[in-house]
Amino acid sequence: MQTELSKQLGVEHAVFGFTPFPAVAAAISRAGGFGVLGAVRYTAPDDLKRDLDWIEAHAEGRPYGLDVVMPAKKVEGVTEADVEAMIPEGHRRFVEDTLAKYGVPDLPEGEASGWRITGWMEQVARTQLDVAFDYPIKLLANALGSPPVDVIARAHDQGVLVAALAGSARHARKHKDAGIDIVVAQGYEAGGHTGEIASMVLTPEVVDAVAPLPVLAAGGIGSGPQVAAALALGAQGVWLGSLWLTTTEADLHSPALTRKLLAAGSGDTVRSRALTGKPARQLRTEWTDAWEDRDGPGPLPMPLQGLLVAEAVSRIQKYEVEPLLGTPVGQIVGRMNSERSVRAVFDDLTRGFEEAVDRVNRIAGRSGQ
Repeated sequence: MQTELSKQLGVEHAVFGFTPFPAVAAAISRAGGFGVLGAVRYTAPDDLKRDLDWIEAHAEGRPYGLDVVMPAKKVEGVTEADVEAMIPEGHRRFVEDTLAKYGVPDLPEGEASGWRITGWMEQVARTQLDVAFDYPIKLLANALGSPPVDVIARAHDQGVLVAALAGSARHARKHKDAGIDIVVAQGYEAGGHTGEIASMVLTPEVVDAVAPLPVLAAGGIGSGPQVAAALALGAQGVWLGSLWLTTTEADLHSPALTRKLLAAGSGDTVRSRALTGKPARQLRTEWTDAWEDRDGPGPLPMPLQGLLVAEAVSRIQKYEVEPLLGTPVGQIVGRMNSERSVRAVFDDLTRGFEEAVDRVNRIAGRSGQ
């Protein structure tokens, strides 16, 4: 599964694997793909440094990258406390009432929320970059559009390619104009923040819009034939995130959540603003349903919603309150019905890819050539 882009980056397969888990990122790179560590959860620079050290020690010299979340335009002088003060009291009561309805205990005294949305704030993302650029990363991806101009320039000065996610051809053109090297066309089926255009439509639109820049296809891809389809549509690789959540290297810290993922079908996700304030595809739960209830206050815009629900999400996860327990995941969750190693996933992807290519060759009368 090689393309010009995979050859440029020195990887065997044009499979880019986004994951919050360093063990998964390293395993993806060892398997011949390109592991990309999600940095949004790292609010302490030392924690990111620790995990990048771990990847360096376990990736066997294979290339890897980092995914950050930062806006193209900077907002000066806004602190987390300023944002917290904007949250209406009625929304805080709604969160507590919902947790009480399901009997969710408080966190132990002195235990802070394990999940904060502060990684979305630019000053935090910039500290992540200060750490990351001390490592031989080969790719910097930004999940919130094009990163600021000075960040793109800094990456290029260090020989690092820059990628940005796009949910429409219009967004993709803006990335090209900003000097991005790779555009990730993320379709409606994808987990996390995603737009309203399906991958089959979006991928060729973006390919045409930003040519000759390379495009990675994302959303609804979890098998070899789907990888082959993405390349047939003009992509130079695929960007996979959800598929790694049920690998044996993933560290979800929640057997209940793993069970829910393995049992879920492709129709068991929803695009909801409940987690961050922007539409993000995730498992449908009674938590997401509560935020869609017309009698409720409705989600706040980003980043208010993320700060509002941060402690609640930590409590739900810590105590594995199954009716409320969820995670960002794409519609490909319907194929994620067993726990497998990253290597086993790659074996399945490559085998399925070869079979799909052979099938198309037979249809085209090229069998045996």
